[in-house]
Amino acid sequence: MPDQESEIQRLESQFPPVSGSAFVAARKLVLESGQSVLQSENGFIYRVYPDGRKELVKRIDPPIQVVLGEKLAIQ
Repeated sequence: MPDQESEIQRLESQFPPVSGSAFVAARKLVLESGQSVLQSENGFIYRVYPDGRKELVKRIDPPIQVVLGEKLAIQ
C-alpha cells in the first residue's frame, strides 16, 4: 500500500501544472474559434473577445483566503 500511496501523491503533484496547461490551451482554442471567454480580474468579471477587447460583466466579491485543512460552508 505505501507504493500505491506514493503513486497517488506523485499523480496529485502533477495536477496543477497539467491543469494549468490544459486551461491555457482551451482558452486559446475558444478565442481562435471566434468566441469570447470570461475571466476574473481585480474584483470584476470581464468578457474577453478574440480581438483583445474586454467588456465588464459584473463586480464580484474578493477572493477568500483559505487555510489548508479549513472547512468552509458554501452558500
